[in-house]
Amino acid sequence: MTRRPDDDEMPVEIDFSKAKRGLHHVPSNAVVFLPASIEKSVWEYFSDKAGRQGVGLSQLLTDVLRHDIEINEALK
Repeated sequence: MTRRPDDDEMPVEIDFSKAKRGLHHVPSNAVVFLPASIEKSVWEYFSDKAGRQGVGLSQLLTDVLRHDIEINEALK
């Protein structure tokens, strides 16, 4: 590539003709699945609670964490 350190222009060798804009954009309302490691006893507690409430474990954990965020923000 022919490029000077102070040059802000893209090198001519880079071809973006087949690029897709926003390919890796995650919308703010998207559901994102992330792996998380928790202790077995914590998993068992929340799994049981989710089952008794008739909701999914992910939804219950999201609700619990969202509530914790609200508490923390209120205490600032």
